[in-house]
Amino acid sequence: MAVLCKPAIAVPEYVITQEDTLELARRLHKDHSQLKLVLRLIEHTGVLKRHLIQPIDKVLKHPGLDARNAVYEEESKARVPAVVRTALDQAQLEPQQIDLIVYVSCTGFMMPALSAWLINTLGFRPETRQIPIAQLGCAAGGAAINRAHDFCMAYPDANVLIVACEFCSLCYQPTDLGVGSLLSNGLFGDAVAAAVVRGNGGTGVNLERNSSYLIPDTEDWISYAVRSTGFHFQLDKRVPGTMKPLAPALRTVAEQHEWNAGDLDFYIVHAGGPRILDDLCHFLDVPPEAFRFSRATLTEYGNIASAVILDALGRMFDEASALDGQRGLLAGFGPGITAEIALGTWTSTPATAR
Repeated sequence: MAVLCKPAIAVPEYVITQEDTLELARRLHKDHSQLKLVLRLIEHTGVLKRHLIQPIDKVLKHPGLDARNAVYEEESKARVPAVVRTALDQAQLEPQQIDLIVYVSCTGFMMPALSAWLINTLGFRPETRQIPIAQLGCAAGGAAINRAHDFCMAYPDANVLIVACEFCSLCYQPTDLGVGSLLSNGLFGDAVAAAVVRGNGGTGVNLERNSSYLIPDTEDWISYAVRSTGFHFQLDKRVPGTMKPLAPALRTVAEQHEWNAGDLDFYIVHAGGPRILDDLCHFLDVPPEAFRFSRATLTEYGNIASAVILDALGRMFDEASALDGQRGLLAGFGPGITAEIALGTWTSTPATAR
């Protein structure tokens, strides 16, 4: 078995509200020909506040790619360890019991990846394997869960640590003035998340099946243009409609497992925006309440990229409503356009000696 245990989440101390965001847009882009549209779109995101690793005046400046990447490294080393320790504690494991670290991030770059620094710093064994994932964007949280599941299937007694570190504010580009870019400025937030997948015992989601699906010929719908100034996020206006082709993929995976995707007990999905969740309700024929955890993440933290799926799962743990044997679906959506899909049942299983 492979049990996804309770995630640990941390958001930084600097807060920007939706009203702050709207006022900034009015001030910085007062002559923009589509300002009214941008303001309306930001209001409709449902994002009431977001958390940032720096005060907004620093976020709005662009000191250069090298300076931003230095901030990414400094802040990740300052913020990730505490989250990792909490995730290990919640899984009732020590660093020496972890066999693989899957580290996901699309908002900064380090080589070697932060996972190497974590191994050296937090007491993981030198034999600990590493899988850094940098280019799946918001889908990477789902991919991390699925790769952890695969590893535990190959090595049944193994334990995997998942770490998602996303500082989306470091990707702000003051010269990007398209509607999609300005909408993104009001949508994304910063967060760090971690969770453990136990190969033996644990309370959480017992992962049973995973799959991936890529919508053909959509690789330019969500992308980065990599320039001397860093990562320039590009969002096609067709992205909000992607649940129409992706919902059948979710149904197919469930049917392969002899489940009905529209008749499950819990849903943990990436909340890229309210349209994604509304369309999933429609195409899977489930009530809005089914996505309450994802909606809460979007409202309170914004789109925190790969960390969304872990935060939404953490909220389900906190609600304490899941019962043994209840069935659920987890899914992350991101560049490609890619869906990373997992199915599992809730379980409370005492650990046995390894």
